[in-house]
Amino acid sequence: MDREFLTDLFADFGPVTLRRMFSGYGISADGTNFALALRAGLYFRADEETIPQFEAEGCGPFQYQTRSKTVTVNSYWQLPARLFDDPEELAVWARSALGAAQRAALRKRPRKRAAARKSKAPAKKTAGKKATAEKAVAKRPSAKKKRSARKRSAS
Repeated sequence: MDREFLTDLFADFGPVTLRRMFSGYGISADGTNFALALRAGLYFRADEETIPQFEAEGCGPFQYQTRSKTVTVNSYWQLPARLFDDPEELAVWARSALGAAQRAALRKRPRKRAAARKSKAPAKKTAGKKATAEKAVAKRPSAKKKRSARKRSAS
């Protein structure tokens, strides 16, 4: 799938941003990534509210192979093939995928803030580091003297 095809496909939905991702594109609207266009097909973001729609259409979640196993990503589900010919209904599905992505983003935000609060530690004083740096500078000239003494003794 190329950029022009994807832009035309989402014309009824509204403006989308396409970014190179893996073997295809990440598709976002309003700064929220809600779809993946890969060699294997077009995948929309899904959650507990939208997964039953995908299951009713006989679609499955995004899967990829590693050397030892098949990994299933349950947050992205393959778009039904019939929607490629129905841009109006595709726009409806895209809106529900965008909603699922926005709900997922809301669930993640509080965790990040809580983690940021926990990780804040008191600032360390850098005076000790400066003293160490000054000592290192003081040692350098003597190291140069030793080198020059070695050169004289070698000749």
